[in-house]
Amino acid sequence: ARRLGERVGGELGIPVYLYEFAASRPERRNLADIRAGEYEGLAEKLDDPAWRPDFGPAAFVPRSGATVIGARKFLVAFNVNLNTLDKRLANRVALDVREKGRRRRNEHGEPVLDGRGDPVWDPGILRSVKAVGWVIPEFGCAQISMNLTDLEVTPLHVAFDTCDERARERGLRATGSEIVGLIPKAALLAAGRHYLARMGRSTGVPESALLHVAMRTLGLA
Repeated sequence: ARRLGERVGGELGIPVYLYEFAASRPERRNLADIRAGEYEGLAEKLDDPAWRPDFGPAAFVPRSGATVIGARKFLVAFNVNLNTLDKRLANRVALDVREKGRRRRNEHGEPVLDGRGDPVWDPGILRSVKAVGWVIPEFGCAQISMNLTDLEVTPLHVAFDTCDERARERGLRATGSEIVGLIPKAALLAAGRHYLARMGRSTGVPESALLHVAMRTLGLA
């Protein structure tokens, strides 16, 4: 990843930031932190010595912007459906479960700041999970849209069950889920074993049975 980043920056003249396992410093490991401010704030970010690119020029070129290159574990895009069309409720569940959590507020509803003037965050329940709540009109429901960045830390079934638990605390429930893109088969097999064990049934069954249980319990189409 670093060799590629050096070539992109040097040969194409595009600012390059490295993230995850390729990150040059801890504060650049999280992709969301690098993307903060998005394209509109890129010119200002490039002027900040703290955000000098790892490779390429520290100059804003409107046509090319900047790019991020990293090395990471298999990322799974996993969305959990809720029996509501209320985006606010879905987002509250997302804030409960995602690793970053939510901004801390005082009794007046104002954000709490630390000594440097930065927001104080209360972490969420699940590690290695990024989440947001939104509504999918064509599905007729709201979703918790998640990126699971390390399935060894937070498996698929743990993410689903936690969303359902937090939804039920708000009078909602998870009605199904969807996987966007690919997923390792091992993640579904682990989910199948988890749900069979929870039912008090033997997990020593063929893979096809494990996959069937996982897909039915997770509500995958």
